[in-house]
Amino acid sequence: MNTNFTTIKTNRLLLREITDLDLENIFSGLSNPAVIQYYGVSYDSLEATKEQMAWFAEETQMWWAICSLDNQTFYGAGGLNDISYTEGKAEIGLWLLPEFWGKGIMKEALPLITNYGLKQLKLDRIEGFVETENSNCKRAMAKLDFKHEKTIKDFEIKEGKPISVDVYASTLNGS
Repeated sequence: MNTNFTTIKTNRLLLREITDLDLENIFSGLSNPAVIQYYGVSYDSLEATKEQMAWFAEETQMWWAICSLDNQTFYGAGGLNDISYTEGKAEIGLWLLPEFWGKGIMKEALPLITNYGLKQLKLDRIEGFVETENSNCKRAMAKLDFKHEKTIKDFEIKEGKPISVDVYASTLNGS
């Protein structure tokens, strides 16, 4: 466990460091077809999910387990990828287990993660890369003050087909 890791609390959410005890919860999310439909990784076993756990622990990532305030219910995970202090930016990511969709958790957690990156880590920019077909996430990004900057056609290959992504960004000054 990282002693420098910041825990974030609201009236109903606890964002805490992801630990090895979360392996089954991470696997539950990243093996769920509904969760991984627009997510970049998926796993078919607990053993394979250990790769994701190692990724969470890398210095250029800062991911939180998103839980109920009493830490009894795991909702999902969210955080910052590819943190670059030299470029002053990071990419944001978040996923929730389907039973917690539509309950305002993303709307509450995403700004906490964004503000942490901008204010505590002193980054200039938080970026979100959203598959163009993921209309729910695109609506959420717009509601949460992320500005749509561009669409990148044929950004990567997924399941043998090219996909496009929309790039969103949030900055301290809102531009």
